[in-house]
Amino acid sequence: MKRKILLFIPAVFAVFFVLSCSGKKNGTASHEFTLISRGNLERTVSSSGTINPVSAVKVLPRMSGKVEAVHVDYNDTVRAGDVLARLNTDMLRLQRDQQLANVQKARANYELQLTNYRTQELLAQRNLISEFELRTSKTTLDNHAADLSVAEASLKRIDTEINQYAYITSPIDGIVLDRNINVGDTVVDSSSNNSSSIFTIAENLREMQIEATVGELDVTSIHKGQQVRFTLESMPGRRFTGVVDNLRMVPVMQNNVVSYTVIINVENQDGSLLPGMTCAVDFIVERVDNVLMVPNAALRYQPTTLTAQQIEEMVFNASLANMNEEQRERAIEARAAAQSSGTQNQNSNSGFTNIMMGPASNQRMMGGRQAGNRQQSQGGARERTPVIVLRNLWYINEEGKLDVMQVRVGVSNGTNTQIFLSDDFEGMQVIIRERIGK
Repeated sequence: MKRKILLFIPAVFAVFFVLSCSGKKNGTASHEFTLISRGNLERTVSSSGTINPVSAVKVLPRMSGKVEAVHVDYNDTVRAGDVLARLNTDMLRLQRDQQLANVQKARANYELQLTNYRTQELLAQRNLISEFELRTSKTTLDNHAADLSVAEASLKRIDTEINQYAYITSPIDGIVLDRNINVGDTVVDSSSNNSSSIFTIAENLREMQIEATVGELDVTSIHKGQQVRFTLESMPGRRFTGVVDNLRMVPVMQNNVVSYTVIINVENQDGSLLPGMTCAVDFIVERVDNVLMVPNAALRYQPTTLTAQQIEEMVFNASLANMNEEQRERAIEARAAAQSSGTQNQNSNSGFTNIMMGPASNQRMMGGRQAGNRQQSQGGARERTPVIVLRNLWYINEEGKLDVMQVRVGVSNGTNTQIFLSDDFEGMQVIIRERIGK
């Protein structure tokens, strides 16, 4: 899944460029500037998904037979117990007549044997027959009783098929989404391997769910209760919202790519969302409002008119401005030790990050109130201190010379990045790139 970032910023703060010239041996370096502006940033994870009903029931026949009537069609609203279709019962009624005769025959045999057994009991009391003959008569009576019970059960089964199973009814209140039978079709009992659903009924189309696929690299950013925004190609310009319901832990492997299914609950009060629609989904991972920000190109810029040693020296001095007295002393000592050992880090930002994480960090550069913000964990119960990341911003100072300052960065998007500075830096011009000319 690729990451997608949306940026909302008033038109008055749109990025613009100003040209300024500084000397260079082989020509001039024209600096393009941009403003430190204020706006809203949003970081999202993009995916795609399919809209489905929250609950859908597949109806299978409980007996085999020929379809005699179909009483519902697509999109019909049904109640639990409503007859959806009826199967022909002519053969069942013939079987019932035959089975009724079997019941009567079994009952006659049972009653005859019952009379015989009672007679045997009287003879046994007078010692006119042996005990073995009496037990044999009792066993025969029990066998006839069992035959009668089997015959009556078979008759009840046929009656159930005629009066109940021949009528295919709706198990829930809902809407008919699919109908797979017509009058004259033959259906197969659900106990058979060849059986298939003949109706699909959705319980409620006012509440739908999206099954979205999220790659393993982005799935750690997804959690229950997360806000989601999605769009449909069939409705351009319209945005819908939803909430993550759960993340299914079963991985899906396709073309050696691991992904997971995320279930999103959405409202469909106006009925505009239809089952089976595909949508583009944006999981809102992080959002900040009314913050200072600059284009990412400004944070990547490094002057070509200065040597590496000059850049290193200026960046180091800029980092000192963000420290208190104790931190400055530690930074200077660390740099001197690194220079003497010949192992100085070429990246000055990372060399002083640990020093900058002290409790007495300069509040002007951290933006006062903004510097105190903490990111909450997914459950919202614990707080963790965000990792401090420093970047360089180059600008032209009041003396008209190239200068640099270090800023702490926050939410980034591929186009713009949040920076933590005090409000008086808003509107300041910073260098975004160079144009080399003759």
